[in-house]
Amino acid sequence: MSYRAQRLAHELREKLSLLIARELRDPRVGFATLTGLDLSPDRRYARVYVSVFGDPAEQRRSLDALNEASGFLRRLLGASVRLRYTPELNFVFDASVEQGARMERILDELKLDELKQETPDESAQTTPDGADESSEPRSDAH
Repeated sequence: MSYRAQRLAHELREKLSLLIARELRDPRVGFATLTGLDLSPDRRYARVYVSVFGDPAEQRRSLDALNEASGFLRRLLGASVRLRYTPELNFVFDASVEQGARMERILDELKLDELKQETPDESAQTTPDGADESSEPRSDAH
């Protein structure tokens, strides 16, 4: 994608995000976040990637609501951005945010397990001469 197309896609995503938050009154949309937007080479079609917080049924409802409102959003988008053709909007689910959160949880669990394995039971630690490390150091100079 050319630099100009990337800039346009970024601007369209930002405008569309604001329009959804301010103008779309459908409660089915829920906590939808636009994560990306890809334009077709002729810029007549836009695939809008959406991440939705919630269970799969809520995600499906949000996507359905956004796709049903695509004509309304396209009209508002056309009024706010001067283009020869306002792209036709197609909303698709983006699972990358969920996958990233899942990977982060797994990494956190692995780090926690690693820390547990590295830290032996402190109550059984002794020094090489057999003295208990937890007791206060002896002072030989009196």
